[in-house]
Amino acid sequence: MAGCAAGVARTPATSPAPASVDAILGSLSTRQKVAQLVVPWLAGSYAAFDDSAFQVTTRWVDSLQVGGIIISVGSPFDIAAKLNALQRRSRLPLLISADLEWGAAMRVVGATGFPAIMAAGATGDERDAYTIGRIAALEGRAVGIHVNFAPDADVNNNPLNPIINIRSFGEDPRAVARLVRAYVRGLQDNGMLATLKHFPGHGDTEVDSHIGLPIIRAGYGRLDTLELVPFRAGIDAGAEVVMSAHIAFPAMTGGDDAGTLSAAVLTGLLRDSLKFHGLVVTDALDMGAIVSKFGPGEATVRAFLAGSDLLLMPADPDSAIAAMVGAVANGRITAERLDASVRRVIAIKRRLGLFERRTVPLDSIMRIVGSKADQDLANDMASRALTLVRDTAGTLARLRATRSRIALIAYADEQNGSVGARIVESLQKGGDTVTFFRLWPMSGSQSYDSARTAIARAPTVVFAANVRPISGRGTIALPDSLARLIAATDSAKPTVLVSLGSPYLLNQAPTVKSYLVAWSGVRAAERAVSRALLGWAPISGKLPIRVPPGYPIGHGIVVPDSTLPLLPTPAPVITP
Repeated sequence: MAGCAAGVARTPATSPAPASVDAILGSLSTRQKVAQLVVPWLAGSYAAFDDSAFQVTTRWVDSLQVGGIIISVGSPFDIAAKLNALQRRSRLPLLISADLEWGAAMRVVGATGFPAIMAAGATGDERDAYTIGRIAALEGRAVGIHVNFAPDADVNNNPLNPIINIRSFGEDPRAVARLVRAYVRGLQDNGMLATLKHFPGHGDTEVDSHIGLPIIRAGYGRLDTLELVPFRAGIDAGAEVVMSAHIAFPAMTGGDDAGTLSAAVLTGLLRDSLKFHGLVVTDALDMGAIVSKFGPGEATVRAFLAGSDLLLMPADPDSAIAAMVGAVANGRITAERLDASVRRVIAIKRRLGLFERRTVPLDSIMRIVGSKADQDLANDMASRALTLVRDTAGTLARLRATRSRIALIAYADEQNGSVGARIVESLQKGGDTVTFFRLWPMSGSQSYDSARTAIARAPTVVFAANVRPISGRGTIALPDSLARLIAATDSAKPTVLVSLGSPYLLNQAPTVKSYLVAWSGVRAAERAVSRALLGWAPISGKLPIRVPPGYPIGHGIVVPDSTLPLLPTPAPVITP
């Protein structure tokens, strides 16, 4: 159709609701039913209608007739306009999903950015978890997103976990369960579906499932009392979606298949034991733990047979649909099993009101997305989440008490080119004199020499390190060269290490005397750090995880008033 190629609507944005789910189901061919379960990935950035990448997407909608899209990073208007165009083309409304773990800003540029959800673990306040969910729902729905692939219900009880870390609320399963329940309610009270991930638990792993297959060898007894506790709470709170983990559980399955491909995990455990009746979505099917072993078509069929409904990000949507249709034709997948999953998807779309209204008004976006009131909430939470783990030499106390001359050395991966800049700006406005230098993972000896020059000229040094989980990287750590620089600097002059991400940096810098955890590199977290360094705000966060070499859950040096100096505090020691 020439009109559709130019972006002309094929289906009206609003239409009367169909008579019943069964009526819709009965109108679909086997291939159309299968396509309703397939969810390809789409960039959220701007694209013209005749852009080659956008034309691939329109073919997914026009020819393959996929049932949903997972949207990635873009501006609010680009995302909303692109999704509106696709919704108008689609025979049935599209179910749009996204990863909005710490708020819509994770994917929607300019939306409200909360710190990573472990910050809510540091405040311990269920209202913070609810607020993240509430605002993510309101801002996400404003741009056309219906399903949040969050909250992360994993219990992060392994400090070496390279991919969960601050994406979890913490290490205590009961505390995590409380916050998961609140986050789910925040989303679903405000019109967005919550997703519990990564079932049955990704917290105790040391392999990134984007590139390999993690293995958890614990039996059901351990899972029942640890990993499954937050999932039960989320299901009880009404979560309508659960995402599977690409992790092997040999004690449960008797083999090394990922949970995504295991009927014992997704049907026996999730549906039969935990009584979950909602949508099961795979983790991305293009991830190395799955696709490298089975290929895009067979991986999709196996995930469906295990108990999945939505088939997320197959490496090749055409191959995935063809393999599923073939499996129905040869009897490997029964018509009844296929209809059960498609019925769930259609029912969800009806409950979300997508048959009545599938597009979003662009003129409401600026009233909803990134409002000052919501950013104020993010700022407040980030401030209350700041956790002072150590200040044995009183360096932070002195910085808070008087204006200083500081060298600030920032570190982050290349994807965050602004790390530390907001801290510097705020410190300078507050009266500190700051020399700023930024390091990257690829920084060489010359860069480190320049950092040493800046350090030599200042009486006090602050290192601000944004070390965070990045899919496909496989590690989460400071570069050894930076760890050595921090240790050498700390032994020579007053030094503060600030974590804008992983709280476990003391693994590599165990002797540093002052350690402050901000949980994230978002604007609100950097603002909170600068206010803490200036003495303009109290510090009250508590660790929701253990931090080696000896800091237990619940530890945190409280600075009750910004006008009172903080005395040096010895490090606690955990006795085995």
